[in-house]
Amino acid sequence: MASNTAQLKNPELRAAAPFLIEQDWKAYTPEQHATWAELVRRCMPQLRQHACEEYLDGFQQIGLSEDSIPDLAAVSARLEPRTGWNSTPVSGYLPTDAFFEMLAARRFPTTTWLRDRNSLEYTPEPDIFHDVFGHVPMHAHPVFADFLHEYGRVCCGMAGRADDLERMGRFFWFTVEFGVIRQHGQIKVYGSGLISSHGECTYVVQRGPEIRDFNLDQVLEHKFSISEMQPVLYAVESFQQIYEAARDAERRLG
Repeated sequence: MASNTAQLKNPELRAAAPFLIEQDWKAYTPEQHATWAELVRRCMPQLRQHACEEYLDGFQQIGLSEDSIPDLAAVSARLEPRTGWNSTPVSGYLPTDAFFEMLAARRFPTTTWLRDRNSLEYTPEPDIFHDVFGHVPMHAHPVFADFLHEYGRVCCGMAGRADDLERMGRFFWFTVEFGVIRQHGQIKVYGSGLISSHGECTYVVQRGPEIRDFNLDQVLEHKFSISEMQPVLYAVESFQQIYEAARDAERRLG
């Protein structure tokens, strides 16, 4: 993975530059690695049955370990030759302009801290488990990778347009975070909020939410709450569908 110094020199990352850091992988404690392993053990048996094929393939392709916190440099070394994406360490939440800038540059902003054992089921602020275990395996799939890049590019073009960016935030929520897909006649999960939460995934598996066909107009106007299980999710038929939807959103929102 490119060093923080190299990233700072990248003109595509001007807004994000103050938030770029290095991951000190050797500083993680045995207890932290054990927490990662427990989180994976909670989720993985369910995901092997209910996650989409692309997620499970990506997990293997980028070399994630079930027993230890990932080294982001090693992950990126396997990911970048496949799709051009890089898992780039950041200090925490980014301003929207920096976040979209990174997506448009195929740099996924990745936090390096890990929740403690008292917060195994849920943490309000994304951590490395959510960011890497939940998000990054999907970045190994070429069509999804292109979709996420396109999403970032489109949002960069909407800078300063708060209403349009709010609509695009809903698009992100119902795809990247809480997306489901129909595969082999079944509903499979691919959104990171479902992948990285055993409780959220169980809710979907037990048919808690209403599953609607993906409809861009509905998604752009569908307000959501981050503090409750999602009562409605939108199922896509393919990842090509959301790639095309990102371009369609650009045309519709102008």
